[in-house]
Amino acid sequence: MPYNLESPNTLLEPIDPNAIERWFARETVQIESEAVRHVLIHVAGHLADFVEWPKRAVLLWDGCDRCPPTGKKQKYHTCPLSVRTLAKTKKVTLDSRPNGPARAAFIFAGGTRPERFGSTNATTMHHVYSGKFPYIDKVKTTHAVKLAKHFTQSAGVIATHPVADALCDEYPFFAWVLRYESFKRFGYDPDGVFSPRQDALGFADGHKSEVIFCEAV
Repeated sequence: MPYNLESPNTLLEPIDPNAIERWFARETVQIESEAVRHVLIHVAGHLADFVEWPKRAVLLWDGCDRCPPTGKKQKYHTCPLSVRTLAKTKKVTLDSRPNGPARAAFIFAGGTRPERFGSTNATTMHHVYSGKFPYIDKVKTTHAVKLAKHFTQSAGVIATHPVADALCDEYPFFAWVLRYESFKRFGYDPDGVFSPRQDALGFADGHKSEVIFCEAV
């Protein structure tokens, strides 16, 4: 399934960690509608009401991505025996569908998916590094679902209210607020924007991720 990752707009200026709210408000001047600007500023200022984060950084399966096999439209997964055994112990339901391992990583890491108001589905799972909206002066950004060290990394997976889920894909500054929040919580910085050095899993110095299963190279 192809991804439409192009955007006619990007960030106006680098994130200011010391004044995130003022930086975000300046970014919203790109939007003509005052009502839409108000929605963005309100949601960004009340993220806890729209976004659920995991409690820990957990890489469930180093070696798993969502890239479909040649000739297939989607990829389905069979988790390793050690992961299946642990899931039974922890009472975590595994899902073989394309995004199943990422959802499982979120749950293993202590995340919860609130119920929807107008749907029987739980809230949407979203990778904060979606391959869209590169940072200023960068030509690309991490596309987690395509990368085996990031697809099942809980530090980059959130459960989003439908409003926030739509904003993630539409506005680069909202996407980067979430990426900065991931860095604050876990030290996760796969694009190297917020820290000078990162380890092989994308974590800044002084931070690390638990790894549940790693495929032999």
